[in-house]
Amino acid sequence: MPNRIMIADDDREIVEIISDALMDEGFLVSRAYNGSQVLDLMQSEKIDAFVLDIMMPEMDGLETLNQIRKKTDAPVLILSARNRDIDKVIGLQIGADDYVAKPFSMDELIARINAHLRRERKREEADDFLRLGHIELHKLKWQASVNGVPTDLSTKEFQILSYLIANKDRALTREQIYTAVWNDSYGGDLNTVTVHIKNLRAKLGSEGNRIKTIWGIGYKLEGDG
Repeated sequence: MPNRIMIADDDREIVEIISDALMDEGFLVSRAYNGSQVLDLMQSEKIDAFVLDIMMPEMDGLETLNQIRKKTDAPVLILSARNRDIDKVIGLQIGADDYVAKPFSMDELIARINAHLRRERKREEADDFLRLGHIELHKLKWQASVNGVPTDLSTKEFQILSYLIANKDRALTREQIYTAVWNDSYGGDLNTVTVHIKNLRAKLGSEGNRIKTIWGIGYKLEGDG
């Protein structure tokens, strides 16, 4: 599916020029003319990258950027005629990925957007794949394998294993595991963690020996990868 780019600028002509160029490159485009519209559209659309003008009514680009960063890590490019170092510094400090001064080359803007999207895809791919020893997890595909053999894990087993790998060599309490996997502060029976760990060890075969019981604390996944 094509990436969707949000263009936000109070100059409607600039919005249309950028939008036309991006659509010619195969992108989907969302248009906004102030910061409030950006935040409203984010409620209903998944935005893959943002191009924000600094000088916008109601909510300027820097405040809009600050609000965007509370909701997503998608690339944000600041676009402004105010080619002041202070604007660039503030933008980068609060989470902008790039800063483009007006007037700008459309080819350069598109090249920068593509470069940031490529980096984001690589980051997502790295986050998706987990490996420890002979255990491999593909989180987006919800697939697990041990020694190259597909392993059928329940949803909670998969989530527990993901959490253990992400925290390898760290002693975790049953309360921590419960909170992370059941997405809730502890309010249930911690024995359910014990049962899931037991089942997980069995399904992992010899790799299950990596899951160590830390008496009086909880569990630790020992790793070398």
